[in-house]
Amino acid sequence: MPIEVNGKTFETDEEGYLANINEWEPGVAEVMSKEDDLELTDEHWDIINYLREYYEEYQIAPAVRVLTKAVGKKFGKDKGNSKYLYGLFPYGPAKQACRYAGLPKPTGCV
Repeated sequence: MPIEVNGKTFETDEEGYLANINEWEPGVAEVMSKEDDLELTDEHWDIINYLREYYEEYQIAPAVRVLTKAVGKKFGKDKGNSKYLYGLFPYGPAKQACRYAGLPKPTGCV
């Protein structure tokens, strides 16, 4: 089901992930978060932008355990835990945050 951002249409797969990750722009995350009744804060953006950096470096979207550990290294142990990440992304930190970041579904996610 495609989404529309600033008059531009973005194709998504059946689970709502962008069909072409290279088309991503921040407005995509805003539209997706509104669909989930979630208002993005700076803390959300820290994770979304970090996921994009991670993907650029490793060419893979991390599963939740890897994400939790990596966030802890980057932002400190108070943010590198499941409770914090699920507080930001209640539908699953890896799945939901990767979708907002325009990345593919993380490996190992059902």
